[in-house]
Amino acid sequence: MSKVNINVEHLTRVEGHGNILVNASNGKLEKVLWEVPEAPRYFEAFVKGKPYHQLAPITARICGICSIGHALTSLKATEQALGIEISDQDVLFRKLALHGENMQSHVLHVGYLALPDLVGAGSVIPIVSSNPDEVKTVIRLHRLANEMSTLMCGRTTHPRRLVPGGFSKIPSALELEELKGKLADSVEDLQAVASFVKSVASGLPDFERETEFISLVHDKEYPFYDGDIISSDGGTTPPEEYLSVTNEFVVPQSTAKYTKNKRDSYMVGALARFNNNYDLLRPMAKEVAQDFGLSPVCHNPYMNNVAQLVEIVHSVEDSIALIDEILDKGIKEQGLYHIPDIKPKAGTGVGAVEVPRGILFHEYTYDDNGICTNANCIIPTNQNHANIQLDMEELVPNILDKTEKEIELALEMLVRAYDPCISCSTHYVDVKFKR
Repeated sequence: MSKVNINVEHLTRVEGHGNILVNASNGKLEKVLWEVPEAPRYFEAFVKGKPYHQLAPITARICGICSIGHALTSLKATEQALGIEISDQDVLFRKLALHGENMQSHVLHVGYLALPDLVGAGSVIPIVSSNPDEVKTVIRLHRLANEMSTLMCGRTTHPRRLVPGGFSKIPSALELEELKGKLADSVEDLQAVASFVKSVASGLPDFERETEFISLVHDKEYPFYDGDIISSDGGTTPPEEYLSVTNEFVVPQSTAKYTKNKRDSYMVGALARFNNNYDLLRPMAKEVAQDFGLSPVCHNPYMNNVAQLVEIVHSVEDSIALIDEILDKGIKEQGLYHIPDIKPKAGTGVGAVEVPRGILFHEYTYDDNGICTNANCIIPTNQNHANIQLDMEELVPNILDKTEKEIELALEMLVRAYDPCISCSTHYVDVKFKR
């Protein structure tokens, strides 16, 4: 093709506004840009001057999809700063809450946002007519994840029960037994969705670019709630030293900062977790990965969608095991509305949690009265922006022989594979005026 001019303004089937710009002439690439035009959100500024117990409810509003993950990351930072310890039981409950959100987000993305590309549809609506049973299966799984999130957190979005020091309300043994039964019954639906995705998986482009993968790592479990930071290029870092890994920087075409570690970019999210922690996946999740031919270390970013499917299965399996552990130990009851007794003090703390789109960091500093004096949040999507840009730069020259529509679709699918939460990634920039 002599000339290629692609200008995708506000890419669809992603959260937020992102643009794709490509110019090529006579087989030579002139420009390829992944642009983020949204205004910064200033959440780090919002929490300054607020008392410690308000930070989790405020920062949960950063994202309407990962609000549980943001709340838990915020709580971990606050609890470390103030020296608050939580019980082993509450840790297990928090892991269940994360699984609920992980399932909810991954099912939404794979079933409603990514799958249409694989079947050649513009949205999920045409699939309702062509594959009604499969869509109903996705809806059932999505509903189950929502119910699980509501049980653990009081509601699906913007949790109410997650508080510094634990939970304001915990589920009963009967409620957990009922949830366990529903999770066990969902296995047939999981298998059906995996089978459907596999039947159209030939639509995933065969593209690889070697990159670095960053995630949490843990010696005993596939990590979502706890762990150190690990790089696929080698080495681990404690969460408190996250700034030495993220190394944020600014680029002209993006209101969201970029990050880099040992290379010019790195990837976070389901594929990064899969590559760094494969051995700790639950058995059925490994079977799904093997069925798709997905094994570590995979450098095809489009396979992030398959890794999300693998994690859905893992979350179901692991949630059943967590419920069994809680019930075997016996639930330590608490009041109907429990408020842990906390004495504020000065301190700084860092929280690191794996949310659906990758590793999330919150850092807070408090004064003697437990008032926040400084805050920093680094969002998974903002860690993926540089990797998306470099993927595009390597992909486009290899597909310039295709039509503009085919090139455009390949690039849109690439961005959607990362499941970006673009609005969440545009955060506070410290601007200094020099006179």
